[in-house]
Amino acid sequence: MVFKLVTAAAKTWRRLKGENQLPKIVRGVKFHNGGEVIETPAHNAA
Repeated sequence: MVFKLVTAAAKTWRRLKGENQLPKIVRGVKFHNGGEVIETPAHNAA
């Protein structure tokens, strides 16, 4: 009976969006508003 309940519930479960981004999160990449933050070094004129 539990198996039937779980299979019925699984039909309505939503998939994670952005599961391809998980390795980046593990590496420590920063995200802001769903986009990857790419930090560029500041070029200071001497």
